[in-house]
Amino acid sequence: MLGIYLQSSAIISIILSALISILWYYTEPVLIFLRQEPPVAAMAAVYMRYLIPGIFAYGFIQCALRFCQAQSVVMPLVTFSVVSAIVHAILAYSLVHAAGLGFRGTSISASISLWISFVMLAVYVKFSENFKLTWGGISMEAFQHVMPSLKLAVPSALMVCFEYWAFEILVLLAGLMPNSERSTSLIAMCVNTESITYMITSGFSAAVSTRVSNETGSGNIKKAKNAIRVTLKLSIFLATIVVISLGAGHDVWASFFSSNTEIIRLFSYMTPLLAMSILFDSAQGVLSGAARGCGWQHLAAWTNLVAFNLIGLPLACLFGFIMKLHGKGLWMGLICGLLCQASTLLVITLRTKWTRVDLCTKSKEVHVLV
Repeated sequence: MLGIYLQSSAIISIILSALISILWYYTEPVLIFLRQEPPVAAMAAVYMRYLIPGIFAYGFIQCALRFCQAQSVVMPLVTFSVVSAIVHAILAYSLVHAAGLGFRGTSISASISLWISFVMLAVYVKFSENFKLTWGGISMEAFQHVMPSLKLAVPSALMVCFEYWAFEILVLLAGLMPNSERSTSLIAMCVNTESITYMITSGFSAAVSTRVSNETGSGNIKKAKNAIRVTLKLSIFLATIVVISLGAGHDVWASFFSSNTEIIRLFSYMTPLLAMSILFDSAQGVLSGAARGCGWQHLAAWTNLVAFNLIGLPLACLFGFIMKLHGKGLWMGLICGLLCQASTLLVITLRTKWTRVDLCTKSKEVHVLV
């Protein structure tokens, strides 16, 4: 059945990728409608159009990763990730500089790298002995499980989208400020720094989701709780190391993004706020993974909706535009959303009735792939 669930998830990914591709193709008019500067919108459109093939590969990769993680197959995934990262670095440099494609070369290399990564995963799943009992080949039965998968996939997607979109909306809001090019660059640097740091938390989130789902499904409630405690401590510990490193070398880090001395100077003022958001994000990432493992996707989705759309973003507009704190104000609002999100998820985790979670998890084994 794991193989069937994998295929049903892939079907959903194909459909959604096709819909997103249409939006990406019309990136320029959409951004102009959102009152972004035409030159910026045009450059973004060029990047997104060449990235369209990559979104299909990315969807397949996410399905395959969950398929492997649900069976505690991890190290081969690490190897494939390292290989694809090296290939991507070589491709990006070759297409941008050697081939002279410039800005277009970045998205083309990303699309090619994603497809290479997916092919490696697909070949591994097809021929590895690890999956001889869970991969039985292509089956039409997968279409029967599309709707049941969607019931868990939609809340899972929403809980992620409500958070990710909040970060991206900050970049759009920065484009509405005076000296929009500088403010957009500054917020984009902060968003990218947050995203890079979150990759550490994302690994812990995936691990705790798998551990909690497997342990609660087996009736090992104490082990599930212990997995959450250990993972949460590790995530915050590593985030603290990142924060300390960022505080000591923020000018060096900013220079990787821009050579503009004014932007580098402004980034130093953002560093304390960025450190706070990284710590909150590291905590909520693990708690969100625990929520997925317990089948609480709907609760987490509502939490993220309220925390970011009803609290974080309105406060960001208040601080940034009305109080005229500009970029710092936008990020302060986001921190309020992250704090609300992490606090709510922590309360849900502490006050849940785990015996009931055990019963719910046994009836929803598909969620480990969502």
